[in-house]
Amino acid sequence: MDATKVATPPPETKLHFLDYWRIIRIRKTVILAVFFLVVLTATLVTYMLPQRYASTARIKVERDITDIRGLTDPLYSPGYDPYFIETEFEVINSELILTNVIHDLNLMVKWGAKYAGGEPLKMQEALMLLRSRMDLRPRRNTSIIEIRVVSEDAQEAADIANAIALSYQQHRIEQRKQLSMGGIAVLVERLEEHQRRIDETQKELDRLRRELEISDVDAAGTGPSLLLEAETVRRLEALRIEAKSQYEAEAKLLEQLKSVPREELPQVLSAAMRDDPQLTELAQSLNLAEQTLIQLRRDYADEHPTVVTVKRQIEDLKRKINNRVDGLIRGLEVRVASLKERLDSIVAEFEDARRKDIEKVEKSRPYFEKKRELENLIAFQRLLENKLKAEKIDVDLPKTAMVTIVERAEPGLRPVQPNKTLNIMLGVIIGLVVGVGLAFFIEYLDTSVKTIDDVERALGAPVLGVIPQNVGLLLEEGAESPHAEAYRVLRTNLLFSRKDERLNTLVVVSAGAGEGKTTTVLNLATVFAQSNQRVLIVDSDLRRPAIHKRLKVSNAIGLTNYLLRQNKLEEVIQTTQLPTLDFMPSGKLPSSSLGILSSAAMRDLINELKQRYDFVFFDSPPIMGVSDASILASEVDLTLHVIQYRRYPQPMNIRAKQLIEKVGGNLIGIVLNNINLSQDESYYYYSGYYHDYYYRSEDSEKIGSDKDKEKAGKTASADTARVEIKSKY
Repeated sequence: MDATKVATPPPETKLHFLDYWRIIRIRKTVILAVFFLVVLTATLVTYMLPQRYASTARIKVERDITDIRGLTDPLYSPGYDPYFIETEFEVINSELILTNVIHDLNLMVKWGAKYAGGEPLKMQEALMLLRSRMDLRPRRNTSIIEIRVVSEDAQEAADIANAIALSYQQHRIEQRKQLSMGGIAVLVERLEEHQRRIDETQKELDRLRRELEISDVDAAGTGPSLLLEAETVRRLEALRIEAKSQYEAEAKLLEQLKSVPREELPQVLSAAMRDDPQLTELAQSLNLAEQTLIQLRRDYADEHPTVVTVKRQIEDLKRKINNRVDGLIRGLEVRVASLKERLDSIVAEFEDARRKDIEKVEKSRPYFEKKRELENLIAFQRLLENKLKAEKIDVDLPKTAMVTIVERAEPGLRPVQPNKTLNIMLGVIIGLVVGVGLAFFIEYLDTSVKTIDDVERALGAPVLGVIPQNVGLLLEEGAESPHAEAYRVLRTNLLFSRKDERLNTLVVVSAGAGEGKTTTVLNLATVFAQSNQRVLIVDSDLRRPAIHKRLKVSNAIGLTNYLLRQNKLEEVIQTTQLPTLDFMPSGKLPSSSLGILSSAAMRDLINELKQRYDFVFFDSPPIMGVSDASILASEVDLTLHVIQYRRYPQPMNIRAKQLIEKVGGNLIGIVLNNINLSQDESYYYYSGYYHDYYYRSEDSEKIGSDKDKEKAGKTASADTARVEIKSKY
């Protein structure tokens, strides 16, 4: 097979709902163990916790407002603050409020007698205990705060909740009053100080106006005013811009005209200077004369007097046009020079005015700075006066609306903690979630083979058979064994998968040890032999032979003896209880003959056995352990790969398949071994028929006593099973 095809990753498939259900069924022990452990723990902890009662006081919290709306300064009224409620939560939960509650209710002594053996608690200890028992909650879309307190004593919970609400209300009112009085005192002091600064600034402003000789038209006002020098600069700047624009336009036109060839100047000047009627008239006359000359030349020769007259007229017109063009160019040059002189004059005058303006600005800057300072001081004085008036009115207004106790706390009638039903239900839910999650996590970590789709998707080879758990030897169980049908299905699929009937040698390999190669070889060979075909089993696991133990025969001589030319083929082949089934043990392997399977004698033996038997089955060691299995896969016709359910990771099986293909082996298919049919429903399609048949046979044994009828019924069932299998595959 091409190596690139082996390396191509298989396409990913989505899990079906039945795949999740299969995982839950397989891992149900883990799920149930975790579930019962979590539920039991939650139940025990719930019943061990002490009972507690809850009481709730509700308060309505507003911003710092008075009971009478609309009398204060609108600028003072606060807007909407999305963080106001959260801020007040922190205030209620602060030491400033809770220490008053602890002192009012004498909680340090009460809780010390209850929890500290009679010793009063420290303030920090009492604060920690109180905070752990209280909970603040906002009512949605309202400004109401619920103060909820939990305690073993219902009356104590109600008293603490009411005390917290009252302490917070008193704190807000007192705090607002103190802030207002302090603010008024500061405003009065600042206003007096500000008035003194205004008087001093006004005197300084008058002095500067006299000393600097500033003619301020608005000297009595506080706003800025313009000086005469600045107005002159603006006027000259406008004239300079206009003169510069005219000069640049005329100079550019003159420069462009000078670059035009002499013969094109009349046309260009006629288009550029449309206000010159003389040039326009001469150009029209020249054009008319040239047209007349063209018409005359059609009828007369060049020496004709009329033609000569027209030619002289054309030359005269051209001379006049050239003279006019020269005059226009000279006139444009004179105009450009005149505009240049005017621009220079305006620029000089502008620079002089700007210099004077700069000097005047520098000289008058202290005056205008002081005037601006006076303006700011007066504006701030008005603001202070308005603020002082608003604060004086606000301090006299009642402010009980800032915090209103809407509902006082009452002692609770029933305990709220622990919530037994909720805790147990949470334990049930968490137990199920954790159990199922742990099961799926374990399944995720388990990279072994789980389903037929896993095998076919990862290995790219078909699954020919599914073998259930606890399979014994069919030689001992008989042809009517409940497990025989699985191997008959494997035999049918194996025969149908062959591309050539002459391919009759097969080696059974696996990636690791203990995956059921030996049992598969024995039972598969038995099924072939039971169908009256000559079958030979060759134990080619030279290092750890096991088939002779299962068949209870000697391993004194066998494959190695024949390959080393010590015995003949007839001497190393043994018979079994089935007439059509023979067995060749492995024999003893000398340490000097480890590579005996790759010898020419082995290839000759395989060719010989192909002629003598209908089918030859080779047992091999694990392909990942030694090279014997790879050698056998390269020498026989077919290779059957056995994979045990949930034993080895998939990469190991993929590597085993790659080793088979690397040596040129013909991998005909996969056998899934040791399947737990009772747990994994996904294999019912492959094994359900003969599984049901086995139980029907047991029921018939209980009901019927006639052995002949029983045997006939089993035979009919077996025939029906074979027909069913053919229809499936």
